[in-house]
Amino acid sequence: MSETRQRFWEIDVLRGVAITMMVAYHLLFDLTFFHIYPIDLESLPVQLFLYPIGTLFLLLVGVSLTISYTRASETLTQGQLRRKFILRGLFVFAGGMVITAATWLYFREGYIVFGVLHCIGLSIILAYPLIELRMSSLFLGVVCIVSGVYLQAMVTVGFPWLLWLGFIPQNFTTLDYFPLLPWFGVVLVGIFLGHTFYTGSTRKFSLPDYSKEKTVRSVSFLGRHSLLIYFIHQPILLGLLALLTGARIF
Repeated sequence: MSETRQRFWEIDVLRGVAITMMVAYHLLFDLTFFHIYPIDLESLPVQLFLYPIGTLFLLLVGVSLTISYTRASETLTQGQLRRKFILRGLFVFAGGMVITAATWLYFREGYIVFGVLHCIGLSIILAYPLIELRMSSLFLGVVCIVSGVYLQAMVTVGFPWLLWLGFIPQNFTTLDYFPLLPWFGVVLVGIFLGHTFYTGSTRKFSLPDYSKEKTVRSVSFLGRHSLLIYFIHQPILLGLLALLTGARIF
C-alpha cells in the first residue's frame, strides 16, 4: 500500500481519545441521572472536560472529509463524489434518528432531537460544496461559530422549527444538542486544517511513527470504530451499572 493510501494513525488516535472521553462523560451522566452518585454536571471542571469532546470530534470530521475527498476524486467523477458524500451524510443522520427514537422510547423527557450524529450527517452534506475552499471554509467556519455562540447565549424563541440551526425554544431540554450553529463551523475549520496539514492526502509535517506501539494501536482501534462504540456504549454502561449497583435502570 502506498504512503498516501495509509491511514494517518494520529487522526485515529485523536478520534479514539475523543470517544474515550465521551464514554467517560456518559458514565458520569448515568451516575447522576439514575441517582447512583450525584455529580454536578454543570460545574466548571465537568464543562471543561465536556466541550473539547464535541469540538475534537467535529474538527476531525472536517479533516477526514478533506482526506477522503482528495483520495476519492482520483477515481470518481464530480457526480459520483457528490452522491458518495450525500449518502454518507444521510447514513450518519439516519444513525442520529435511531438515537432519537431510542431516547424517546427510553427517556421520553429530554430525548435527543438534534444531537451529534444529526449534526455530523448534515454537516457532511453541507460541507461538500466548500470542501475544496480552504480559506473560505475558515472564514465561514468562524462566522458560524461566532453566530452560534451568540444565539445560544442571547436568543430564545417561541417555536421549535429552527432548533436544528441553533434557535433554542423556551423551556427546551435535551440529553444531547449539537445545532449547526456553532458546530458546523467547527467542521469547516476542520476542513481548513485538513487542507493545511494533509494537502494532497499526504502529511505535511514531521511526526515520529508511533503507530506500532501497543497503547497507540489500542487507542487507534477505538478511533477506527468510534461510530460503533457510540451506538453500543450506553447499553453496556447501563447494564454494568445495573449489575454492579443494583440500580433500577431498565
